[in-house]
Amino acid sequence: MKKRSILPAAVVCTLSLGGLFGYQSNASAAGDLQQKKSEIESKLSNVQSEMDKKDNQISNIQEKQASLGSQLEAIESKIQSANKKISEQEQNISTTKSQIADLKKNIAEIKKRIEDRNAILEDRARAMQKNGGGSVNYLDVFLEAKSVGDFIDRFSAMKTLVEADRQILEEQKKDEQDLKDKQASVEKKLSDLESMLSDLQSLKDSLKQDESEKSALIKQLDKQKDSLKEEKMSLSEQKSILADQKASIEKAIAFAKKQAEARKEAAAKADAAAKAQTNTNAGSTGSKAGTTSAASSASPSSGSHSGGPLPEVSSGAFTRPASGYISSGFGERSGGFHPGVDIANSIGTPVVAAADGVVFRAYRSSSYGNCVMITHYINGKLYTTVYAHLSSYSVSTGQHVSKGQQIGAMGNTGESTGPHLHFEIYNGRWTPPPHAGAQNPRNYVNF
Repeated sequence: MKKRSILPAAVVCTLSLGGLFGYQSNASAAGDLQQKKSEIESKLSNVQSEMDKKDNQISNIQEKQASLGSQLEAIESKIQSANKKISEQEQNISTTKSQIADLKKNIAEIKKRIEDRNAILEDRARAMQKNGGGSVNYLDVFLEAKSVGDFIDRFSAMKTLVEADRQILEEQKKDEQDLKDKQASVEKKLSDLESMLSDLQSLKDSLKQDESEKSALIKQLDKQKDSLKEEKMSLSEQKSILADQKASIEKAIAFAKKQAEARKEAAAKADAAAKAQTNTNAGSTGSKAGTTSAASSASPSSGSHSGGPLPEVSSGAFTRPASGYISSGFGERSGGFHPGVDIANSIGTPVVAAADGVVFRAYRSSSYGNCVMITHYINGKLYTTVYAHLSSYSVSTGQHVSKGQQIGAMGNTGESTGPHLHFEIYNGRWTPPPHAGAQNPRNYVNF
């Protein structure tokens, strides 16, 4: 009789202690998950603060760009004004050059008149030298006159010659002064025009330089704004991931309570069965054990998969997520810190869940490409796994998955340089760059 009571007692003990996902107790599991939820809520708050900070920085840059835009409009207006003045001055220069050409002709005529007068004066001087030099002797003119009328004619002629000489000298002086004045005027106009053109060109060059610097600054601000927007998008993605993971933990808490109730109900049924078992005979016990053994030996069909066979499910908490070779390991590399391992194979190679868990994110990421993230609760601890660069995924957010169940297919999406699976494991929740919580998958999976 004592031997017959051992089996029911063992059944009760097994059902009471054996929980799904390896829960040690409902209270400790829910408490630990609640702590993880609080940590995520704190991180969400920090991410939101960072996003608000990026928004303020973007707003400040936009204000600077608006101010620079106004300055550029003012500079452009000044450049247009300078161009208009340059155009006007170029027209003035053209007109002035025509005037200068006329002045040069006038100067040439004056020079010709001066040269002609100089020739007359030189002839007169040579004649005076032949006559002994000096001025005209009016007494000689009077004595040589043959009559009073001849004298008057001679005197009048002499007076005319003297007046002509005086007039020639005065015109000579006037033309020489006029020549000097016009030459000075031409030189001044040329100097003024050159100075004016130089000033206008300097102004235009200065405005162009200012315009170029401000345009370059606007481009630089555009780059900063784009960078901030990318950072904000990254933070937004992180926020969504954390929110989804928070929801999955809440779901895990609810599931833990449900499992606890199921265990309690199973324990009650087992207790009732144990009491009933005391009234059975040893033969029926042996028959039941044989039936149980046969049922437990049955194995589910693996089915067919378009991308090839699923990787063999290994023992231990985690199994290999895909077949292939490790093309890049965990840790520092030339491009920076690598928070996981890369498993290379052909596109379409099946990718499976590394452990039982809840999908908290199945989406398209700019960096991860097609990506699935799963929350696991194993032996009282929270873990997170990430499966990135998938060609496709076949699970959805909130879905429960089993260890070895296909969740997608290997691909080359997102920031990827070839077909592979990027696989990450976190001891706890997923953490954004620099991925402080990332663990080396080789410590958990036998590759």
